[in-house]
Amino acid sequence: MGKGIVLGRFQPFHNGHAYLLEHALSEFEQVTIAIGSAQEEWTADNPFSVQERTDMILSWATANEFQGNITIVGIDDINDPPNWVQHASEHHGEGTLVTSDEATKNLYEESGFSVHWVDLHERGQFEGWRIRQTCMMLSTVYDDEAARMVLLPSVPESIIEWLITNDGLYRFSQINSTPHAG
Repeated sequence: MGKGIVLGRFQPFHNGHAYLLEHALSEFEQVTIAIGSAQEEWTADNPFSVQERTDMILSWATANEFQGNITIVGIDDINDPPNWVQHASEHHGEGTLVTSDEATKNLYEESGFSVHWVDLHERGQFEGWRIRQTCMMLSTVYDDEAARMVLLPSVPESIIEWLITNDGLYRFSQINSTPHAG
């Protein structure tokens, strides 16, 4: 059966990521989840640290009883596409890339990796920037039930609870307003 590899920034983890991972887990007994841009945090595009993203993914995996089938690794971005696969492979190892991103598919195929293509699932709804903008808006509401209702169509319930419990929504209001200590 081999090992599947799923790449993403997971900023935050959303239903598109869940769909891709569920597909990977249906095809492979073990899946390595590679968190890209691991060095990035506290920015509008990358609000969460690699540890926070790991915690989010683990909360989803635990809620769905997948924790025994996944390994999570962080990969710093090198902003060098021709050398990305070699760099990333040092972290995620060998296996079959499971992706719905055409550029990533091409990079991995050109490097001799096996690739398992997954068609995009409701891409318009599951774009990270849209979800981050929604979280930015919700960061001003201070109503957990409203946050749950608004985010539920695009974010797994376990991730919504993680965001609420860990002040993840509040983070969005703080990203551009002040320097942070962390």
